[in-house]
Amino acid sequence: EEPLAAAPVDFLQELPSCQSARRRRGGSQERRPALLGTAGSRGAVARVQQERAELAVRPAREQPMSIAEKRILRDSQQAETERLSRWKKWRRTSSKSLKKALSEAKGLSSYVVLWRHDIHNIEGKFGTGIQSYFSFLRFLVLLNFIIFIVMFSFVTLPIIISEYGIFNSTIAYISPKNIEDSCTVYEPNGNKGLVYFYTYLKDLFSGTGFLEVTSLFYGYYTIDAVWISITRYNLPLAYLLATFAYLALSFLWIMKRSGEGFMQNLVHDADPFQSYCNKVFAGWDFCITDPNAAQLKHRSLQYELQMDLEEEKLKQKIAERTTKEKLRIYSLRIFINLIVVAILSGCFYSIYRVTVFSQENSNVSIRNDTSTDSANLLVQYLPSMVITLANFIGPLIFSFLIRFEDYTPTFEIKLTLMRCVFVRLANIGVLLFSLWSQISDCGADKCKPCGYNYKLYPCWESDVGQEMYKLMIFDFLVILAVPLFVDFPRKLLVTHCSWKLIQWFGQQEFQISDNVLEIIYGQTICWIGTFFSPLLPAIATIKYFIIFYVKKIRLTHTCKPAARPIRASGSNFFFLMVLLIGFVLACVPLGVSIARIPSSKACGPFRNFNTSWEVIPDTILEFPTVLQQILFGMASEAFAVPFFMIICIVMFYFIALARAHKRVVEQLREQLVLESHDKMFLIRKITEAQR
Repeated sequence: EEPLAAAPVDFLQELPSCQSARRRRGGSQERRPALLGTAGSRGAVARVQQERAELAVRPAREQPMSIAEKRILRDSQQAETERLSRWKKWRRTSSKSLKKALSEAKGLSSYVVLWRHDIHNIEGKFGTGIQSYFSFLRFLVLLNFIIFIVMFSFVTLPIIISEYGIFNSTIAYISPKNIEDSCTVYEPNGNKGLVYFYTYLKDLFSGTGFLEVTSLFYGYYTIDAVWISITRYNLPLAYLLATFAYLALSFLWIMKRSGEGFMQNLVHDADPFQSYCNKVFAGWDFCITDPNAAQLKHRSLQYELQMDLEEEKLKQKIAERTTKEKLRIYSLRIFINLIVVAILSGCFYSIYRVTVFSQENSNVSIRNDTSTDSANLLVQYLPSMVITLANFIGPLIFSFLIRFEDYTPTFEIKLTLMRCVFVRLANIGVLLFSLWSQISDCGADKCKPCGYNYKLYPCWESDVGQEMYKLMIFDFLVILAVPLFVDFPRKLLVTHCSWKLIQWFGQQEFQISDNVLEIIYGQTICWIGTFFSPLLPAIATIKYFIIFYVKKIRLTHTCKPAARPIRASGSNFFFLMVLLIGFVLACVPLGVSIARIPSSKACGPFRNFNTSWEVIPDTILEFPTVLQQILFGMASEAFAVPFFMIICIVMFYFIALARAHKRVVEQLREQLVLESHDKMFLIRKITEAQR
C-alpha cells in the first residue's frame, strides 16, 4: 500500500492539537508548526505500519476482521507454515500447545478457588465493599494455613517422626549446661489421678493442665536435635528460622496484594470519570449465560454506580458549604475527637490495671492451689474479657459518632478503622507490656540466677503462649455469641414487633470496619503467638473458616445492605494497610522476645542460650572459617553503612523514575484529549464540506 500523503500545512495548523502546541511554545516560531505537522503525519504513518505488523503476527481469531476475512487469513497462515523448517514448525506448535494448556489450567483453577460461588453471590446482593471483606477473610484463611504448614513441617513433624521411630530416627533432649538447678525447675500443672470433666473443660479454655504439656505450646519442644538415620536436625535453629520464614512469607504476600490494590486505587483516583465510563460501557461480562449470574452482575454494577453517585453528591455538598457551616462542622469534629481520645485513654489504662492484677493473682493461685477452679479461671480470663469488652464497645461508639462528622463513605470507613486500630491493636501491646514487666521484675534479686522472674514464670514463653491462646479462644466465642444472642433476637423483634422504639433501632447493617478489625485483631494475635504456640495457626485457620459461614449467615439473615455501600477498590488496599500495621506491631514484641529477653532455662529449645537469637551465631561458628568471616563481615558496620547508602541511591533513582513516568502519563493523557478534539474538528470540517 502507498504511504499516507502528508496533509496540507495550512490545514494541520488549524487542528486544536497544533494550536495548543503553538500556544505552549509561545507562538513565536512560524515554521515550527509546519515541521510539527509534517513530522506528526510521518509519525502517524510509522505507527500505522507498526500496528499492522503486530496484527499480522497475531492469530486469526484476534484480528479485527469479519469471519470470512479471518478464514482467508487462516488459510494464508497455514500455507506459510508449510514452508517453514521442521524446527520452526515444532517451536510454533509447542508454543501454541503450551499457551492452550496454561489457558485451560487457569480456567480449571478458578473452579477450585475457596468460596468462589459464595463470594460472587455476596457481591451481587450486597455490593463489592462487603465482598471485599469476605475475600479478605479468605486470604487470611489461606495465609494461616500456609503458616501452619511451615511450622508443622519444620518444628512439630520431625518430633512426631522421631517419637514413632520412623526412618530410624531418635530424639536428643537438651541437658542443662552451666545453669543453676533452681532455674531448671518446671512442673506443669498436669492432671493426675481422678479428673472431672469440668477440669478438662477448664484446661481446654485456659491452655493449662493437659494442654500445657502438649505440642501446642513452647515448653513441649525441649529438644536439642532429631537424628534421622545419620542426619542431625538442629531443632532450635529450625524453630527460629521457621519463625522468620512465616513472618517473611506474610510480609511478602501482604505487599503483593497491596501492590495490586494500590494500582486499582491509583487508577480509580486518577480519573473518576474514566472509572464511571468503564462501568457503563465496559462493565458487563458478555460470557454470562446463566440468568441468576446475570442478575448478580447487574446488582453488583448497580451498587458500584450508586457508590460513585453518592460520593459525587457528597463532594458537591461539601463544595457548597458556607463559612458558618464549615465552622460548625469543624467544631463538632474537634469535640468528637476529644471524646475519642478520652475513650482510648480509658481503655488503655483499664487493660493495664486488669492485666497486672490478673498476673499477680492467677499464677500465685495456680502454684499454691489457694482458690477454686472457677475463680481461678475467671482471674485468668479477666484480661481477655476486658480487652474483648473494649474491642466490642469501642467500635460501636466510634460508628455512632462518625455519623455526625459528615464524611464521605470511603473516608468514613478509613477513619473508623484507624480509630478502632488504636483500641484493638494497642490493647495487645498493653497486655504484652504488662507481661514483660512481670517477667523482668527483678526487685529483691528475683532475676539474679536466671535473668528473669523464674519463680513466677519458670517457662515464661508458654505463659505468653497461653495468654495469646486465651485471647484467640475468647475472641472466637464472642464472635459466635453476638449473632446468636444479639443479632437474631434483634431481627425477630424488628420483624414481628411494631413498637416505635424497636422500629427506630431497625435491622442491623453489616459494618465493614468492625468486622475487618475483628479478623485483623485475631491475625495479629496469631502472628505474635505462633512463636510461643507453634500450632496456633491451625486454630486460627479453623476459626476463620467457621467465621466465614457465621458472617455469611449473619449477613443474609439478620443484616440489610448498607445504606451507603462501600467501594472495593479502595477498601481492599486500606484493609491490607491496616493488616500491615498489625504485622509491624506483631514483629516488635517478637523481636524483643527473641533478641532481648533471656530465654527460659527450664523449657524450650533455647534453654542453653541466653537469648533465642544466640542460636544463629552459635551455628555460624560451626561453618568453615572463610564463610564465618564473610557472614560476620556482612553483619558488621563496615558492610551495613555502604549497603544502606546504595539502597538509598537506588531508592532515589526509582523515585525519580516514578516522577518521570508520571509526567509521561500526564502528557499521554493530554495527548488523548487533544486527539479527541482533533477528531471533533475533522468531523465538523467534513460536515461543512458535504454541505
